[in-house]
Amino acid sequence: MLKWDGGYDRDRLKIRIVHLGCGAFHRAHQAVFTDQLARQGSDWGIAEVSLFSDRVIRDLRAQDHLFSVLENGRAPRIVGAVRAALNPALDGREAVVRCMADPEVAILSLTITEKGYSIDPATGRLDATNPGVIADLANPRAPETAIGYIVEALRQRRDTGAGGLSVLSCDNIQENGRVARNAVLAFARRVDPDLAAWIADNVSFPATMVDRIVPAMTEDSHARLEQALGVKDPCGVVSEPFADWVIEDDFAQGRPDWDKAGAEFVEDVRAYEEMKLRMLNGAHSFLAYLGYLAGYEHIADTMEDRDFRAATQMLMEGQAASLTLPCARDLGQYAGDLIARFSDPGLKHRCWQIAMDGSQKIPQRFGGALRHHLAEGGDIDFLALGLAAW
Repeated sequence: MLKWDGGYDRDRLKIRIVHLGCGAFHRAHQAVFTDQLARQGSDWGIAEVSLFSDRVIRDLRAQDHLFSVLENGRAPRIVGAVRAALNPALDGREAVVRCMADPEVAILSLTITEKGYSIDPATGRLDATNPGVIADLANPRAPETAIGYIVEALRQRRDTGAGGLSVLSCDNIQENGRVARNAVLAFARRVDPDLAAWIADNVSFPATMVDRIVPAMTEDSHARLEQALGVKDPCGVVSEPFADWVIEDDFAQGRPDWDKAGAEFVEDVRAYEEMKLRMLNGAHSFLAYLGYLAGYEHIADTMEDRDFRAATQMLMEGQAASLTLPCARDLGQYAGDLIARFSDPGLKHRCWQIAMDGSQKIPQRFGGALRHHLAEGGDIDFLALGLAAW
């Protein structure tokens, strides 16, 4: 059983953030930033919501919502920022909605993957043929999808006078704030046009760029974590030491000072997200497809092959050349850092895992650079190689 390390008084934390999608990435990223800030005196706490699987919620409850993060080369961290955990199958839909609609909650944050937004990738609009969307539109008071839950919670906030909040997408989607806003407003218009108008006036949808490599947990990584902790932690995760978070500073009801924990607040996130989508995520997909076909199990294994290493460098040079938005970072240095991060043997990031859901990922990771180079007559050889491998 995990024990709290006493870094701060957890009882003073207030649930001001409700997070949908309690996956490994969130636990190693946004929750860590919030925990770091709590160690500096912040009172912002998190309620975790898993809409589908109840396993992680049961496990969190069994250990007082504590979990550990093992960053390669460092001592494990016990994260104490989570103060509640809910699942509809365990607690009922209404309990989840009530938590999201609580007047003290100022942020609904999301890591629900591309699929969770119920958007048609071809049009960027709400997918009205999605079975979950169809069911939610027919019975919006009993939602199934993440978008349905958000809209129902916002309806209750409007009706009870709890006020607006911020819906903070932390998914690897281009202009994720706009995607979240479009999905929520499109759904709300079909349910109640007046509610949609209220949301447009009272809810903000800041965009973010998030970056940290957090592989899916395996028997080996669980064993490493247990050895470092001295106890088992079914909710623990293993990640690289690097973490980055760039956030559009547009919050309707306040926000934590995450910049004091290493995040960066900016007016426009697009330059950073384009850089990351094309160079990091694009290279990750490139390595996953080619590495899998070549028989390599992990991303780091592919980087031991000098041809893969050189090809990845060339791909990133082409991706960097396609970036036209102003960016304050040295892209050459960024590419070098990525090569080093991909080569970390402690990150057992499986090629097949990164290769999953390619149809959802490829447009954002390769599409912008392809359009740029086709228009400008640039070299698309390595982008085409990645597409062929996919």
